[in-house]
Amino acid sequence: MKKDNKNVIYWLLTGCFLIFIMVVVGGITRLTDSGLSISNYRLITGTIPPIGDQEWQVAFDLYKQHPEYHAYNNHFNIEDFKNIYFWEWLHRVIGRSIGLVFIIPFLYFLIRKQLSKSTIKKCMVLLALGAFQGFLGWYMVKSGLVDMPDVSHYRLAAHLVTAFLTFAATLWVALDLMFPIRKPANIPMKRLLIWGYIVLIIQIIYGAFIAGLKAGLMHNHWPLMSEGKFIHHTVYVLDPFYKNLIENPSGIQFVHRILAFVVVLFIFLIWRKSNKFTLTAHQKQGVNSLILLVLLQFSLGVFTLIYQVPLGLGIAHQVGAFFLLTSMTFTLHRFTK
Repeated sequence: MKKDNKNVIYWLLTGCFLIFIMVVVGGITRLTDSGLSISNYRLITGTIPPIGDQEWQVAFDLYKQHPEYHAYNNHFNIEDFKNIYFWEWLHRVIGRSIGLVFIIPFLYFLIRKQLSKSTIKKCMVLLALGAFQGFLGWYMVKSGLVDMPDVSHYRLAAHLVTAFLTFAATLWVALDLMFPIRKPANIPMKRLLIWGYIVLIIQIIYGAFIAGLKAGLMHNHWPLMSEGKFIHHTVYVLDPFYKNLIENPSGIQFVHRILAFVVVLFIFLIWRKSNKFTLTAHQKQGVNSLILLVLLQFSLGVFTLIYQVPLGLGIAHQVGAFFLLTSMTFTLHRFTK
């Protein structure tokens, strides 16, 4: 029986698609402030939402015991609560579905001996990443249930970036199977792409910091942070200075702005350097997609900021980051193997 057949590739790409949906719903959950609506964790029974008025009242009473209700939502009635409950419930259900979609076919392919030893090892890593991602989700929610009515922006960033990296790793394994014939790596391009990849990941981390601290709701001007100021004075108010880069909303927004230009610069450097080589069709497609996506993502970032993060633009900006990482992963793979 042929190992690593097309069904394995379809399985991995299905996992990629579900992670993408998970990230989109997670973004909606965050932007609608729905993430703390479910304050307990039940792996099996939690997949069924409250049924009937009595169960909804129990869930609402539980929500009332936590800081977010007292700080922000003490005006909520049960219908308001149902609206935010839905997005967090959907987010969790998709997460559980991803687990089943990965584990059940993996066991099937394993029993049927349709996976090579190399693919088995890679899939074990993917399963570990998925499990870690689930743990980080609850670890993030837990930070907003104790004293503060908001989740830790550090934990939010860890949760989001792990989702992005789990997707990228899954896509990489699928690409390994889609392109089984190995070719010598283009070392100069590979190095530049790796550096660009690192910068993009850092930018995604700062995007999560922005979301966690709601830093997109301030300094809603571009290209200046405020009228007449490139660097607003609130950027450097904390002492020691490094805290401005990781805890000060103004400082974090400033870093995110600067990194946006750095990401664009790196991708244009990748495009310029690629012109010095004879490229395959897939390499050309990868580089060209990077140029188009980074310009689109940059524009979405500017409009999201100017209009103070409306739901549609906020989700589009997060999706843009996801597509850009997808393109970067594909392009790096094509110059590596």
